[in-house]
Amino acid sequence: MSAATARRPLPAEALLGVDQVGLEARAAMLASRSIKREAKLFALDLAIRCTDLTSLEGADTPGRVATLCTKAMHPAPLDPTIPPVAAVCVYPALAAVARDHLRCSPVRVAAVATGFPGGQAPFEGRLAEARAAAAVADEIDMVIDRGAFLAGRYGQVADEIAAVKAAVGGRHLKVILETGELGGYDNVRRASWLAMAAGADFIKTSTGKIQPAATLPVAVVMMEAIRDFAWATGRIIGLKPAGGIRTARQAITYLVAVNEVLGDDWLTPERFRLGASSLLNDVLMQIAKEHSGGYQSPDDFSDA
Repeated sequence: MSAATARRPLPAEALLGVDQVGLEARAAMLASRSIKREAKLFALDLAIRCTDLTSLEGADTPGRVATLCTKAMHPAPLDPTIPPVAAVCVYPALAAVARDHLRCSPVRVAAVATGFPGGQAPFEGRLAEARAAAAVADEIDMVIDRGAFLAGRYGQVADEIAAVKAAVGGRHLKVILETGELGGYDNVRRASWLAMAAGADFIKTSTGKIQPAATLPVAVVMMEAIRDFAWATGRIIGLKPAGGIRTARQAITYLVAVNEVLGDDWLTPERFRLGASSLLNDVLMQIAKEHSGGYQSPDDFSDA
């Protein structure tokens, strides 16, 4: 790769500065919104349908992934009105286990790749990992090389995303920006544009392995980039906030923001996901509360 390619400039739209004060005020306003009961039940149901139920721990085993898949297909076994989640997200080594358990269900298999979470391994190995994961998974969640991005090697990052997109064929590609390491909102916007232009189907906030992970202001920056990219190119890109989303209230806040910034066309699992490991039970508790008037114990729901 030549130095000129590695430092290929970003389009002017990507370089627009972000008004931090205005952004954070807007995010606070969105977080304060309340919705009526009927809308809340719709939002809770949608949050489940948009969840990527995730386990990315060193202690993951085939048995734990099997339990996760059962939870994904039947979040509340005694309530047939509760839908399955969108996907189960695991390490590549366990993607085949998930595939076998989910084979006859609508739940997709997502596998992280390209040296998750750091993205610092030699690119040939990261690319081979993505290709192998795509052989068993429906969706690939790749991490970018944040060091290359922060060094201004935008062309290198874009070329790597494009190469991964080509390697995984028709698999859905979610590009993880790890926004907590990007150094501010301007860089989040730039990285969002870079990933979308390079072929991402989704842009994703975080790996969930560092803090801060997903935050509402960061997600709003990414939503605005997706909106502007769609206006400029006609391409529709999805969004996946991930990391630290644990409560139904947080999930609803993200859905409100998506509706406000992008519109209700994005309120679908094809364009919006919530990456989470502990969110689902809180959503189920809120649904039970809306129906019964009282909270159930967390022990009433299975662990994922």
